[in-house]
Amino acid sequence: MDENEYRTTYHGLNTQRCVFEKAILILNCNCRLHEKFNLAEREGIRCNDRKAQQNCSIFLNESRAKAQFALRLTEIVGNLLPHSKEIRVQKGALLGLQPDLPNLSDTEIIDIYSLIEKALDVSNGDIKQYPYEKLIASISHHPARPKRTRKRKK
Repeated sequence: MDENEYRTTYHGLNTQRCVFEKAILILNCNCRLHEKFNLAEREGIRCNDRKAQQNCSIFLNESRAKAQFALRLTEIVGNLLPHSKEIRVQKGALLGLQPDLPNLSDTEIIDIYSLIEKALDVSNGDIKQYPYEKLIASISHHPARPKRTRKRKK
């Protein structure tokens, strides 16, 4: 399947994309509102709740904007980050909402949206008012995922 054709089909199937898709696909984050689907031997994640998806999107966009300096970026164009920095923002921000958990790449997140709901409570229902500065240390110190080594066939 051509990559452009794949993207067109993907966006047609996944009209309500989960913004934490990358964090969920690295297999140690979960959300009660996500649904997995397969397309051309690849996995995708969609959100089952439009309001939750909007809250998560605002949270992630604000986290990216506030973490710009910590990620050593001068600007973020269109909310696009390299994969490793996007994982640092997604997982680091979520772990920042749970300071009692270790800030490690293999630390498991049980339910992403329950953390967003707690952030909503702290910010009196307006996720933009959350004190994102508390998350910056967690994002900047979140380690990169260890590289996998492939075993060579003998």
